[in-house]
Amino acid sequence: MRTSRAWPSTAKLDLTRSLGGDHVIDYTREDFADGTRHYDLVLHIGGNPPLSRLRRALTPTGTAVIVGGEEGGKVTGGFGRSLRAPLVSLFVKQRLATLANKERASDLERLTQLIDAGDVVPSIDRSYPLAQVPDAMRQLTAGQVRGKVAITI
Repeated sequence: MRTSRAWPSTAKLDLTRSLGGDHVIDYTREDFADGTRHYDLVLHIGGNPPLSRLRRALTPTGTAVIVGGEEGGKVTGGFGRSLRAPLVSLFVKQRLATLANKERASDLERLTQLIDAGDVVPSIDRSYPLAQVPDAMRQLTAGQVRGKVAITI
């Protein structure tokens, strides 16, 4: 049986469960890296915990995958942790990796088929017309979006 775990904010706990999370941790009340549980895989999408903290949440041979960048970084532009992860991975048993995706038309066509068949249901909080993209971005950065926003053209 596949087990999925997620660490949403309090306001997004129910949404995360509805999307299939069966072990959901409210990161405002619990620390996923407190040492009480260890995970084979951590897919880290948001926030900026240090690599050492991600490693504490892993099993001795677990994998942490960092998606995207984080705040700041005059030299690295917010990708310092993502650049350090593969280097640290050379010296420890745990695997620390980064994910940079490249969209391909064939992937998007397959995703469209899955959505059309109802096998994948996107969680869209709200749709905005193109003229309201600044409003949509403000909502996203304020953390007031449950799921994603869609821009209509």
